[in-house]
Amino acid sequence: MSESLQTIDIKDIMIAHQRIKDVVKRTPLQKDAILSSKYKCNVYLKREDLQDVRSFKIRGAYHFMQSLTEEEMSKGVVCASAGNHAQGVAYSCQAMKVKGKIFMPTTTPRQKVNRVAFFGGEYVDIILTGDTFDDASDESKQYCQAHDMTFVHPFDDYRTIIGQGTIGLEILEDMDQPISHVFMSVGGGGLISGVGSYIKGISPDTKVIGVEPAGAASMQASLKADKVIKLNSVDKFVDGASVKQIGNLSFAITKQVVDSFATIPEGKICTTMLDLYNENAIVAEPAGAMPVTALDDYKDEIKGKNVVVIVSGGNNDIDRMQDIKERSLIYEGFKHYFIVSFPQRAGALREFLSLVLGENDDITRFEYTKKNNRDRGPVLVGIELQNKQDYQPLIKRMEEHDFSYLELNKDQELFQLLI
Repeated sequence: MSESLQTIDIKDIMIAHQRIKDVVKRTPLQKDAILSSKYKCNVYLKREDLQDVRSFKIRGAYHFMQSLTEEEMSKGVVCASAGNHAQGVAYSCQAMKVKGKIFMPTTTPRQKVNRVAFFGGEYVDIILTGDTFDDASDESKQYCQAHDMTFVHPFDDYRTIIGQGTIGLEILEDMDQPISHVFMSVGGGGLISGVGSYIKGISPDTKVIGVEPAGAASMQASLKADKVIKLNSVDKFVDGASVKQIGNLSFAITKQVVDSFATIPEGKICTTMLDLYNENAIVAEPAGAMPVTALDDYKDEIKGKNVVVIVSGGNNDIDRMQDIKERSLIYEGFKHYFIVSFPQRAGALREFLSLVLGENDDITRFEYTKKNNRDRGPVLVGIELQNKQDYQPLIKRMEEHDFSYLELNKDQELFQLLI
């Protein structure tokens, strides 16, 4: 099919489902009692994190590669990915005995790189390059052209999109009641354009909700401009959805099938990741947890309804857990960082501890920086509160006792530099 197409034929999604069903798992659609109680509705999780490659990307990758000719397979394939698409391509390469070159950003969590190597085995070579998906993508396309190989696009190809759309088919087949809303993450737009097309084709009254991270809302930026635009920079934390530029085909389709969007702060996604792990025993990656977070934005609208959330992936590196906890505490208002100007005299630290620090406050970091004069010395102080309501009293005590300060939580440039 040509990429000039502006719509998806849902019959093609049905055919794709038949082609991949023996390799791709039919993941469960599980009612979640905790989320259902919290939002006073019926929340069902489509558990794509339970695929063999722990994400939905196997669907589009395998379906795409099944469409290749013998000659194309003999020359090999190339892909670019922040991790999940790479695993899908690697898995498909080994299953079909096709050589593959996989380009990944240098910022990709080690766990995802290791999984790609595991699934691809002797059939794939991994090239780590650039800081973002877009950097890796640019280099992979150059390599692909130079070596006359086939580029397996992660989202902007009809074959990939209808592969992802098979999730929508499974959702509607497994639900015996009308679905009010379906929430899913948006990166390049392949998932939502495929699933959204099937949902709207079969159940037009169901609302399709796209969810983007605040630091990489490229689809919404393009919709606002009414054309595909490239963001100057993105926050790479939600690595599965941090894309500077969405696809042209996925943009054209998304415009027709998505009802609304939610934009979620990265810190709030971290809170959801911790909640899913602690309360539901679900290990979700940032992009997988993000649409669950969006339920907050629609809590009044979904009350009493049947809601489906696609947990798109579970490839989360354990090494990131401390960062995830930190981001959550900061977002929720429990953790604050300051540069505090301490008087250079005996007893100043004791005064801070006894007069400024609250009874339940905890110092998590205390680091002298550079003495810039004889009277005062700057100190980097991290304070964790037991109750977020203790923040204003803490600020008031610092001011009352002549401890001048700079609040790093409110200065992102300094925060990134020092923390």
